[in-house]
Amino acid sequence: MVRVATFLLVLSLALVASSLTARKCVLTGRWINDLGSNMTISELNGKGEFSGSYHTAVTASNNEIKVSPLQGSQHRTNQKRQPTFGFTVNWSFSDSTTVFTGQCFVKSNGEEVLKTMWLLRSSVGDIKDDWKATMVGINEFKRLRPQKE
Repeated sequence: MVRVATFLLVLSLALVASSLTARKCVLTGRWINDLGSNMTISELNGKGEFSGSYHTAVTASNNEIKVSPLQGSQHRTNQKRQPTFGFTVNWSFSDSTTVFTGQCFVKSNGEEVLKTMWLLRSSVGDIKDDWKATMVGINEFKRLRPQKE
């Protein structure tokens, strides 16, 4: 009986300790993706909504790249440690819009990453060109840390 009680005590302590050390992934902050694009996400409001800015490193447009606004939401503020989210970027320098959807993860080494998939819709002049107006892709974002001086 003592062995069973000891085992249960050790098991429950291990479970509690592991849940306390598990870090929650937080969207707020500055991020950079595998192509060198960066974004800043503001604090989430009580509904899980956020805004921010996106500075792309790549474009199919001949226009000068400009920082563009983003609007999004995290799946309810449900206290999940690795939340899902989505946001829209309305490009300031072209007639295109991109929607991103993804999930915020904390890797075993403590690094936060955003795994995303996106759809980019470009404006076309005629419905006959609709077939070429949407692109799809994936990106992984890593948190940008402030540089130490």
